[in-house]
Order: sequence, then structure tokens, then C-alpha cells
Amino acid sequence: MTFWIISTAIALVVAALLIGALRAARLRDVDAVASDIAVYKDQLAEVERDLARGILTADEADAVRIEVSRRLLEADKRTAAPDTDQKGQSGLGIAIVVLAVVAGGIGVYAWLGAPGYGDLPMQARLQALEAARSDRPNQDAAEAEVRSELPSPAPADPAFLTLMEQLRAAVAERPDDIQGLTFLAQNEARLGRYAEARAAQQQLVAVKGDQATAADRLTLVDIMVFAAGGYVSPEAEAVVKEVLREDPGNGAARYYFGLTEAQAGRADRAFPIWARLLEDSPPTAPWVPVVRGEIFDVAFAAGVTNYELPAISGQPALSQDDINAANDMTPQERAEMVQGMVGRLADRLAIEGGPPEDWARLIGTLGVLGDLPRAAAIAREAEDVFAGNPAALELIRGARVQAGIGE
Repeated sequence: MTFWIISTAIALVVAALLIGALRAARLRDVDAVASDIAVYKDQLAEVERDLARGILTADEADAVRIEVSRRLLEADKRTAAPDTDQKGQSGLGIAIVVLAVVAGGIGVYAWLGAPGYGDLPMQARLQALEAARSDRPNQDAAEAEVRSELPSPAPADPAFLTLMEQLRAAVAERPDDIQGLTFLAQNEARLGRYAEARAAQQQLVAVKGDQATAADRLTLVDIMVFAAGGYVSPEAEAVVKEVLREDPGNGAARYYFGLTEAQAGRADRAFPIWARLLEDSPPTAPWVPVVRGEIFDVAFAAGVTNYELPAISGQPALSQDDINAANDMTPQERAEMVQGMVGRLADRLAIEGGPPEDWARLIGTLGVLGDLPRAAAIAREAEDVFAGNPAALELIRGARVQAGIGE
């Protein structure tokens, strides 16, 4: 009902403006005729003066009087006897315009809108979004949808494939073997068997139980999101929430939680999560360039038009061109982007250095990607950088275990 009230009001306002414009035009016409009459009368008086001064002859004066009088009579007719047909045409024109405005609005609404349905309040819209969120694809369905689009790993050495078969058999016999599960998760990912890597990492987290760290859970989330082509499934969201319950300030978990809200259409929730994350994060945090590239779209969707990015120093891990194209990427392209981001992070740490958390994150990510030799090399370099810093070395040792390259 509100829609029709507003539409009628708009139509009436438009009609009033049109009527006013037509009336103003008619008044201008009347004023113009009155001005012509005054001019013609002045011309007649001027003829008499010119005749008296001898400028015009009697015959010339008569000819001028006749022409000016003819014009004066025509002008006088236009004011004394208005054109009723023109009035009728003007009224008809106004009616046609008003009807066109109303009928056009109804037609457009009937085509694009939903006639017969009531207004959809904000609360109803939010409820619809939450309903869609609860019905979104699970992890298995998401993986099945993008499996063919994920990048294919390089052909593995036959000897390595043989070792993998032995590792799978060993883990099947000893499903509680933490080291075996760690190696299995990393190497299944290396072979492009992401569903199997996810299953192994899930088993690892379950075996560790209360001893499972935030890094263990976030490695699981990394694998799940990568396997689903960048999509945060309900299962991945549940793991993210577990991490946040234990550590509300965890940057990676906050990034994934904001991404979950954005993918669910809740920009009103995603924007404040990411905005605070950018304010709290060091410039070298791996999620910072991604969030900085996407937060303006999220802000706009949330109705925020005056957002300004916090100042940041240092070189972003992703170029602006990469960030702008991220939304249009296929899963394979996004995977390649992740590889490029990891490479740039490694280069920056090697040249400029960084906090131990960044080194640990890089080591763990390389493990997820299956690049164990490089993860081991980065770990050794980090141990040299943080020699004499027990807390940092403990973090690096934990990243080693997470990546499956031992202590």
C-alpha cells in the first residue's frame, strides 16, 4: 500500500508541474499579444505624426494605417476570443501526460515489481538472507562444484606416489598418529587431493582435541576454503567461530568471519568486522591487502559512502590490479593469486623482515600448498633471524610441526 501512495503522490506532483508549465506558457503567449497591440497602437500614432510633419503622403499614410490596423485586429481577436480548441487540446494534453505517468509507472512496476505483494520491510529482508544462509551449500557440495576448475598439480614422482600409498596405509592403521596425519594432510594437498587433505586435517584436529591450536584449526579452514574455490562453507564457518571463541582477536579468523558475512549478503555485518580488522592489523598481515581491495564494495553495500582506509606503510602483498580482478577470478586463477601472494610475502620477509607471526604463517601456508622443501628453508631462515628469542623460536617450531616438516 505504501508503494501506491508514494507513486500516486509522485504522479500528482509531476502533473502539477506539467500543468504549471503549460499555464505559464499560455500566460507568456497572452503577454506577447498584449505587447504586440501596444506596438501597433504606437505605430498608428506615429503615422499620424509623420503625416502631420509631411514625412508621409496621404496615400502612404492610408496604406500604412490599413496594414497596421489589420495586424491590430488580429492581435485583438487573439485576446478577446481565446481559441477554445487550443484550450481543449491543452487540457487533453495534460490529461494524456498524467495518464502516461501513472500508467507508465504501473506498467514498469508490473514488469519489474511484484504486484499483489505487500511491502518487504528490512526485517523481512534480513530474515530472507538468513534463510538463504542456512540453506547454502555444504563443504562437500561446494568442493564437487569447483573440483574441475581447481589447478591441477604437477605430475608427481612415482616414488613419491608409492610413499603416499604407504603413508595412507600407515594412517589407516594408526588413525591417532598426529605426525602421520600432519604429513598426510600436507601431502594430499600437494597432490591436489583437497577433499582427502581436509579429511586428514579434520582428523588431526579431532585427535588433538583440546590441545589443537588456533593454527591447526585455521590450517583446516585454509584447506576447506581453497578446496571450495574461495567459498566459506557452513563447516568452515563453524571452525572459524571456534577459533574466535578462544581468541576473539585472531586476525585470520576475523578475516574469514567477515568473508562469511559478505558472502551471505550481510554487508552490514561484514563491513564493521573488516574495518576494525584493518585498524588492528599490522601492515604485513597477509589478509590486509585482500581486505583493503574489497572493503569499499562491502562498505557501499552496507550503505557507508564516506569510508576511508586507514593509513598503511609497506608494500602490499597483492597489486591493485590483482585485487580489482579477484572477484572475477575462476578458482584456478584465485589459487594462482594465492601462490603469488605467498611468493611476495616470502620475498618481503627475506628483504625487509617481519614479526615471527608472519614467518610462522608463511611456513604453515607453504605446508598447506604442499611445498615442504620451501617451508623447511623458510623455517631455517626464520630460526636464524630469531636466534636468541625463545618466544619467537617456539612459534616457528610450532609452524614446523603444523607444516609437517618436523622440529
